[in-house]
Formats: sequence, C-alpha cells, structure tokens
Amino acid sequence: IYMTLSAYLEVRSLRFLLVARTQPLGAAGSVHLRREILKDKTLIYFLQVPLLEAGDIIIDGGNSEYRDTTRRCKELLQKGLLFVGSGVSGGEEGARYGPSLMPGGSKEAWPHIKTIFQSIAAKVGSGEPCCDWVGEEGAGHFVKMVHNGIEYGDMQLICEAYHLMKDVVGMDHEEMSQVFEEWNKTELDSFLIEITANILKFKDKDGKYLLPKIRDSAGQKGTGKWTAISALEYGVPVTLIGEAVFARCLSSLKDERVQASKLLNGPKLTQFSGNKKAFLEDIRKALYASKIISYAQGFMLLRQAAKEFGWTLNYGGIAQRDYFGAHTYELLSKPGVFIHTNWTGHGGNVSSSAYNV
Repeated sequence: IYMTLSAYLEVRSLRFLLVARTQPLGAAGSVHLRREILKDKTLIYFLQVPLLEAGDIIIDGGNSEYRDTTRRCKELLQKGLLFVGSGVSGGEEGARYGPSLMPGGSKEAWPHIKTIFQSIAAKVGSGEPCCDWVGEEGAGHFVKMVHNGIEYGDMQLICEAYHLMKDVVGMDHEEMSQVFEEWNKTELDSFLIEITANILKFKDKDGKYLLPKIRDSAGQKGTGKWTAISALEYGVPVTLIGEAVFARCLSSLKDERVQASKLLNGPKLTQFSGNKKAFLEDIRKALYASKIISYAQGFMLLRQAAKEFGWTLNYGGIAQRDYFGAHTYELLSKPGVFIHTNWTGHGGNVSSSAYNV
C-alpha cells in the first residue's frame, strides 16, 4: 500500500486525513491539499482530485461527529471510495509510544490498513495492539466519543476523591500523592490514577506545589457533551458521565462562584476524627465501584447505538487499555493563558488545544 500522508491538521481538533492507495501513485505526484479547515467541501475537493480512484481509502482520524462519518461513508461508497473514521487516543504519550486506535467505517478497507494500524498502536500484555476493527459506518467515532465521555467521568471521580482527602481528612499534597501511588497498585491501576499521583507532588520553579495555583475552571472539547446528548436521545441512563459534564459546566462559572462565595457561608471545617486508614479504603472502594458503573453505563450506550444503527460492535476490542491525552490548564495568576506540563517526565511538550463548546 502506498500511503499519501498528505493530510490535514485543523489546529483546534487535531483532525487529520490520510489517503491510502492500493496501487502506486506513479509519476503524477502526490495529492496536494489546500490548508483549510476540514469540512464537507474538503471531501468534495478530494473527489475532484484525479488521483483518487475506486478502491482508494480516505481516513479521518479526528474527533468527528459520528453522524458525519456515517454520511461520508455512504456518499463516498457511491463513488467507489472507502471511508474510515478512526478514533485516536493518547495525547503526547500516544504520539511517542503508540496510540489507541478505534477504526470504523467501510469494512472493505480494514484488510488494507490493519497491519499499519496495529503496528503503530500501543501494545498491552504480551504485545496485543490497542487497535481492532470496531464496526460499520460511524461506529469508530461513536466509540471514541463514549470513550471520552467515560474519561470525563473518571476524572470527575478522581477529583471528588481528592476533595475528600484534602478538605475532609486534611491531607497534604505529598501524602495524597502517596495514596494514589498505592492505589495504582490495586484494581485502580490506570494512567489517570498514575498521573494524579504525579500531579499532586509536582512542584513549580519556586519550589511550591503547582496544583493550588491552577484555576479551578475546566473547559471541554465536546465529546463528553455529545455522549450525554446521545444518552438522552437513545434513552440510556448514562448518569455519571452526564453529571461529570455538568460539573465542568459549573466549574466554568468561576466569576459567579466567586461572587456567591462572598454572600453564602459554606460549612464549617472540622478536624477529621475518624479512622483515617479505613476512610481512605472506603474512598478507594467507592472510586472503584463508581468507575465500574461509569464503564457499564458507557457500554449500555454502545449497545443501544448498535441496535439503532445495526452495527456489529467488537466489544472485546473496545474494552482495551488506553492512554489519556495531553491536557492544558490555566494558572490563577494568568487566567486565559493555557499551559501544558509534562507531569510524568516521559511525555513531551505537545498538548491538545483548549477551547469551549
């Protein structure tokens, strides 16, 4: 296969297209694309390129809305072209060590791209790639959407565990970091738990912990919101992810919260007098149980979507270990300026962009 990695980067969504040829391009040269935001007119432009022939494959690796992917699959199939909508997850870790890939669309394309996709994907266990064919039409992008929604839920649950440790038990950052490190050796073993331990103990250039300096206002890119909307549309009670999305919305009302804090007195803080070890274990178990609920609700939504659209989803391939991205934050001292930190020390300096939906 000759891969024309021409493609495109829309800065805000990290969206790219790949064109795969089953025959050499020859002396005519490669496909030249205008640098413009990926919209339907871009696909029309692709169809006008004489080098595209029946059997060629177009791959969209951005966080596209799954309905758009389904429509593009159907429209391109009429012209003999194969379209793949692939979820891509991993942020800086994925870029350096292999991403998790969730391809869906025209199944006829999979034999041509399988070796490439699985060779560049992250590996788990005995070398099993974090990549397998997901399903038809927009299934790949739907799974990526729900995957991101579950991530929203995971992060909110971790935040609530942090809140209990900090404001109820009165633990300092180093102590909380040690707890998360220990939790990462249990059933909670995951990238998000690992990076939480690193974030909690990370110190700024002045030697002070960085976390308290970060503005408590979370943005979002839309996939969590899409998940909640789909849950309402298909009548699936994805309550945990929905609450996680609302928590982000609430956090973004920073100015309103500051004004309210001047008028409303919160509860008085009292010194924790219970069994600290037992309480922390209760928090760990509650976090684990909540994560199970979140994943179960996400898979309920996947199952319902499969029924709605007649997809044959590969649930085993979907339930694979994953990496989560390269996010940014605002400092309290510099609102509006988004910063990325290499928390783990083995990532990089590349981050996803920040914008609200």
